Amino acid sequence: MENLGLVFIFWYGVLHAFGADHLTAITDFSIGKNKKKTMLITTLFAIGHGLSLFIFAKILESYHISETILGYGDVISSTVILGMGVYLLFMVFTDRIQLKKHIHHGEEHVHIWFGKEHIHNNTDTTSAFTIGALMGIGGVRGMLITLGAIEGQSVDFMMVLSFTLGVMSIFVGFGIVILFINKNLLNSKQNLKRVFATAGVISVVVGSNMLLN
Repeated sequence: MENLGLVFIFWYGVLHAFGADHLTAITDFSIGKNKKKTMLITTLFAIGHGLSLFIFAKILESYHISETILGYGDVISSTVILGMGVYLLFMVFTDRIQLKKHIHHGEEHVHIWFGKEHIHNNTDTTSAFTIGALMGIGGVRGMLITLGAIEGQSVDFMMVLSFTLGVMSIFVGFGIVILFINKNLLNSKQNLKRVFATAGVISVVVGSNMLLN
């Protein structure tokens, strides 16, 4: 029965990951990245999401928190998505998204970066973990209801691990779709601006809709 419950939780994580807010966030962080960084970003997003849910689930088991306060978790998730959309549109319209091609070992490579200068850093992977954790706050109520209905007991590590693996399977799969876009569409400055502008608009629409509802 316990193993069956973990399988159910895994599939709940799969369904949870299909939320428009999650896929939008993955898109915003993964566009223009190489294969290694895209897979790292999607994995860290899922881990941050699961870890956040685990921590807040434990807090809610010990302390009674009103529905009004819990509702702010949804506001945080919505604001994050909306903010990322506004940021992407700002970068597009101020011409701060750059593309450069070069040949390396006989193969063409495309480098995409934000800003006027090409600087290598790992802030996007760190940010993906942080955003995943912040968005986890918004999903903690639904997860607690589901887990409580299955187990009728406190949330433990294996339950959250099963949920996180379910989420990660979809995030990584969606990351592969983004890799296809990166490879086949982001080959010119014009296409680059179109794709990022589209991602920005979608983020603004999704975030605004979540706030209004």
